[in-house]
Amino acid sequence: MKYLALVTGLLLFSCQTQGNEKETKSPISREADYQKLDTATFAGGCFWCVEASFEQIKGVVEAVSGYSGGKESTADYRLVSSGRTGHAEAVQVYYDPSVIDYETLLEIFFTAHDPTQLNRQGPDVGPQYRSEIFYHNEKQKSLAEAKMEELASEFSDPIVTKLSKLEAFYLAEEYHQDYEEKHPNNGYIVNVSRPKIEKVAKKFKDRLKNK
Repeated sequence: MKYLALVTGLLLFSCQTQGNEKETKSPISREADYQKLDTATFAGGCFWCVEASFEQIKGVVEAVSGYSGGKESTADYRLVSSGRTGHAEAVQVYYDPSVIDYETLLEIFFTAHDPTQLNRQGPDVGPQYRSEIFYHNEKQKSLAEAKMEELASEFSDPIVTKLSKLEAFYLAEEYHQDYEEKHPNNGYIVNVSRPKIEKVAKKFKDRLKNK
C-alpha cells in the first residue's frame, strides 16, 4: 500500500508488544488524487483489525492506521500504549461515495468490533482501545447517531461508542500499516484479528473486493 502524507512516522513497536521492529525515522507519503473521495475515521480496538476489515471492501480506496483524540506531540505508539495520552488507535478510511456510502461504513464498523465494551476490545485493555466515531461533519454525526439508535436493540448491553468531532488524525508508524497483510501468521492476527475480519467478510460478502 502507498500511504497518504499526513504526518512523519516514527517507526516503533506494535499492538500488545508483538514482534521486534527496527526503529527508524521516515516520512510516509504517496502521490494520489483524493479530491473525489470522502473520509471517515473510526476507533474500535487495535487498528490492525479495523484497518484490515475495511481494506477488503469495495469502494474503500485506502484505510490507514493512526491516532486520534490526543495531541500531536504524544502521537507516538509507545506513549499512546500507556493509555494516558488521550488518543485512541484509529483508522482513517478513504472511500468512493459513488460505490459505498457512510451508512454502510458504519455498519461495517459495528460488525468489526464490539461497541458494548468500554475502553477495551477483547485482550486489548485501556482507553486507547475505546470504541469511538470521529465525525468529519454534521451529516456524519447525524448518521452515526441514527445508526447507534437503530442498532441498540441488537446488543444485549448498551452501546458505549463515543461520538466526537475529528480534531486531527496522526498517521501511525509505517510498520503498523497493512500489518495483517504483512504478518498473516502472527499469533495476534490469527487469534484476534482474523475472526473479526472474517466476520465482516461473511456479512458483507457481496461487497468484497475481487482478489
